Amino acid sequence: MRPHDKWIFLLFGFVFWAIGTLWYEIRGPHIFETTSLRYWINFVLTPVISATACIALLKARHVPLPEWASAALLIALPGMFGEAVLLSRFAVFMPCMRPETGGKYGALLFASYGVFLVIAEIATLTARSTP
Repeated sequence: MRPHDKWIFLLFGFVFWAIGTLWYEIRGPHIFETTSLRYWINFVLTPVISATACIALLKARHVPLPEWASAALLIALPGMFGEAVLLSRFAVFMPCMRPETGGKYGALLFASYGVFLVIAEIATLTARSTP
């Protein structure tokens, strides 16, 4: 991985998190606070779409598979730290949603980051074990 790619991944991670957070601030009540079906559809689609976008960036930057786990962490960490702050004061930072929605929102985020990081780790382990 080239040194400037590390900054690109950190910046992408921050921007991706910020856009996602703004999206859920605006659309969150319609997703989390209406029907269970709408929530679960979003719960399945969001991690898939997020992971796909991040993997597309790794491929576009030609990151070798053995380095995917490291690159994935660089993408994920800005958002994970941002979400830790946001979730600690959910009612303040996400005033359009009810405070009790924070748990559903946190679960969605946990799943989204988890799916991407697991895919990247599997790619890295597979690449390293292949001669």
